[in-house]
Amino acid sequence: MFVVAALVAALTFAPGAVPAAACSGYVGLTFDDGPSASNTPRLLTALRQSGLRATMFNQGQYAAANPTQVRAQVSAGMWVANHSYTHPHLTQLSQSQVDSEISRTQQAVANAGGGTPKLFRPPYGETNATVRSVASRYGLTQIIWDVDSQDWNNASTDAIVAANARLTNGQVILMHDWPANTVAAIPRIAQGLAARGLCAGMISPQTGRAVAPG
Repeated sequence: MFVVAALVAALTFAPGAVPAAACSGYVGLTFDDGPSASNTPRLLTALRQSGLRATMFNQGQYAAANPTQVRAQVSAGMWVANHSYTHPHLTQLSQSQVDSEISRTQQAVANAGGGTPKLFRPPYGETNATVRSVASRYGLTQIIWDVDSQDWNNASTDAIVAANARLTNGQVILMHDWPANTVAAIPRIAQGLAARGLCAGMISPQTGRAVAPG
């Protein structure tokens, strides 16, 4: 029976994955600015090989242009979220312009097979009452971040790994779809989380915190 149980466990969990019973907490890994035909496949491969799931804050314009990659994100077990259509400074736009950025992305992600997003991240983390109100109208929970990996600012792989090491239970980290250093950091991020008993979770639309996948 032990051999059978071990075999089942081996088949159930991807390489690097941690059984739920071993999770003392959950963190939210997030990747902004995808999807793209050139970068997203590499990122998804690294995440799957490391047994990690993450939330992909997609730009609507890229979801519309790369529907195959949106479906690949879903197939890889990722959660697809809204990161505006063209990545503008939303706080500088009118309410109708903010509405267009958010609503078009909802539609683009849904049309690409990513489902209807429940989470929204404003570009640059910039928000105000108008942005929050429009997001709420579409049933979206606004998600900023607790830790910034600085991968957008040419952070090294070591620095990205170190940033992830600062995560505590429930926290969310900002990363991006495109930096090569981020992809290179994924296996070490997985090892570091596992060593601390933390697992990659989903972000709750109710609390905005990382929780066990539903």
